[in-house]
Amino acid sequence: MLRLLSIEFHKLRYNKASRILSIIYFGLLTSIALIAAIKFDIGPVKFHLAEAGIFNFPYIWHFNTFMAAILKFFLLLVIVSMMANEYSYKTLKQNLIDGLSKKEFILSKFYTVIAFAAVSTVFVFIVSLILGFIYSDYNEFNIVTSGLEYLLAFFIKLVGFFSFGLFFGILVKRSAFAVGGLVVWLIIESILKGILFYQFRNFDNMTERVNGVMQFFPLESMANLIKEPFSRLGAVRSVANQVGEQFTKSYSVQILDVLIVSAWTFIFIYLSYKLLKKRDV
Repeated sequence: MLRLLSIEFHKLRYNKASRILSIIYFGLLTSIALIAAIKFDIGPVKFHLAEAGIFNFPYIWHFNTFMAAILKFFLLLVIVSMMANEYSYKTLKQNLIDGLSKKEFILSKFYTVIAFAAVSTVFVFIVSLILGFIYSDYNEFNIVTSGLEYLLAFFIKLVGFFSFGLFFGILVKRSAFAVGGLVVWLIIESILKGILFYQFRNFDNMTERVNGVMQFFPLESMANLIKEPFSRLGAVRSVANQVGEQFTKSYSVQILDVLIVSAWTFIFIYLSYKLLKKRDV
């Protein structure tokens, strides 16, 4: 494993575009802390976002992993360009000539995906921990450590998403087309979701029926791992109660979503290997 990882990071080390994108990604992850500086002072109304509770333990684990997951597209570009460069610079063929098997080649890419996801998760953990201890009203150990399952969900989400990008990178051999393929797939899932809403429009449990079908699709299942955290805020719930609205959704990480994304990750890596195995490189 370490040998395969060292080969991949040696390639990334001399890829200027990958280095720049990685720096931008981790810089943006750090910029989550800037949310604490957002203030609105409109006459007598003073609003400080950090004081609204977004950095309170354990809510911060949910909020920060959700926000950080939005930035995953920057590392996706690194993953797909890494694969595209293998074809452009003939390094794939050279690796195979040097004795690397196609299975080892795919594993080296998958280990890189896991490494990126792991480093991202640790980075978000450290940033969240620092922000939490600065701004949280609750610093008891049992409160700080509750909600850590969102970090696991974040890691699984990144591994699944990057594996999807890796598969498209091998399929089309060009980074731009690989990203385009993911966008097209997102559109397909969105259209299908709209069709299902139309088909179930006369049912009382329309939303539950649609979600029950869509949860098995790759991008939808990844999105379900970490649900939006905003309606969970106390201030939002107070406003909703005043207008007669009630939030009944579950915000917890569901084991079924974890299993579905894990299954898709295996499928993407397996298909990547089978595709490469059949190709004459």
